[in-house]
Amino acid sequence: MAKKLFHDHAAKMPIIDFHCHLEPKEIYENKNYANITKIWIYENGFGDHYKWRLMRANGVPEKLITGNGDDYDKFMAWAGTIEKAVGNPLFEWTHLELRRFFGIDEVFNRQSAPKIWEKTNELLKTDDFKPRSLIRRSNVKVVCTTDDPASDLKYHKLLKEEEAENGFKVLPAMRPDKAFNLTDDGYDAYLNELSSISDTKITSFKTLVAALKRRFEYFQSIGGRLSDHGLNFFHFVPATEEEMDAIIFKARANQSLTDKEINQYQTMLVEALMKLNKQFNWTMQFHMNVIRDANKPMFKEFGSNGGFDSMGTQPDLAQEFMKLLISMQTQNQLPKMILYSLNPNDWMQLATGMGDFQQDGVQKIQLGAAWWFNDTFSGMTRQLTTMAEQSLLPNFVGMLTDSRSFLSYPRHEYFRRVLCSVIGQWAARGQVPEDEDYLGRIVEDISYNNAHDQFGFFD
Repeated sequence: MAKKLFHDHAAKMPIIDFHCHLEPKEIYENKNYANITKIWIYENGFGDHYKWRLMRANGVPEKLITGNGDDYDKFMAWAGTIEKAVGNPLFEWTHLELRRFFGIDEVFNRQSAPKIWEKTNELLKTDDFKPRSLIRRSNVKVVCTTDDPASDLKYHKLLKEEEAENGFKVLPAMRPDKAFNLTDDGYDAYLNELSSISDTKITSFKTLVAALKRRFEYFQSIGGRLSDHGLNFFHFVPATEEEMDAIIFKARANQSLTDKEINQYQTMLVEALMKLNKQFNWTMQFHMNVIRDANKPMFKEFGSNGGFDSMGTQPDLAQEFMKLLISMQTQNQLPKMILYSLNPNDWMQLATGMGDFQQDGVQKIQLGAAWWFNDTFSGMTRQLTTMAEQSLLPNFVGMLTDSRSFLSYPRHEYFRRVLCSVIGQWAARGQVPEDEDYLGRIVEDISYNNAHDQFGFFD
């Protein structure tokens, strides 16, 4: 049954990649990559953090990961790493990418790597391996990038003009992390930037929210229907408007802030953004419980997004988030939401808690796909089982890449195989009817149809 569900149902469905970190500029410019290392491992500050972490674990020097080492040497270092990656999803993803895009069925290791280097680099010179072609070949219908509210969305506007020719949409999803970083030295400069682009002078919390509303309007005009919010930690501490104004004043002057003030600011800004998401009928994504940039010397040298993040351990995060949901429900201001936690210990509390607030004729809140370090066979199986046991799995909006690579779309295949495996086992055990039509519709819905209907990208 699992094989039937995958090959006859899941495999044919298009992809809606509603959360990724691809660069719209790269999609628009549509240039060929010089070699497999640049599209696969590292180029100009961008690359696959998953690979970098494994290479470091294998003792590869940083110059052959994110440094100025030779691209061929980096590729060979990755080959030596993947030999030891059995049981890690990267072992399977790597071989799927070689097979699906390049037609290479060989096991990737140091012996086969020189020939694979030559073959992949020859193919990368062709039009079929430009970014837009890779997206089309993966049967992707929508790509949602991750964009700051202060972005002018220049490349989204240019790509919008070419949607019919491209055969897919590239849409912005708002990620207002910089608006939350009030302890950052650049906070004042960021508010000035946001003021300028929104044509709204930010002098208070009220005017900050007004500026963000203007950006919601702008994003929506280009097709934006989603926002995304990183809550590495969260403590629900309400504040008055006067207290918020005082906190913003102190932050802009680079004055020290107490933990209470930081929590108050985060709480009230999240509440304001929830109201805006509801007003614009967007879906709001929360990515929670993360330790960011733990390696401080490497953060100082490389900056964020270097592969030095890990699972957070705030034990009461889900409980604090529930306080937020209770507050917003009392105000009748809950938007549609997808909840992700990097710590799976939060999943049951989130999955059961979201059931307290389902109303308005839709499954308003969902437990998000197994995210980041949980993006594994066992993690996906656990998330799917939790969603099924505590809610309605057939309503699930499914998988996303969360990736910076145009070669990452086989991760959707990987997810769909796990999905079909889980449902196939239920059928084999007699837990669900062994009815291919019935189960096939569920698989097709989770693979594509639910995301198509939930987000309104084609309305």
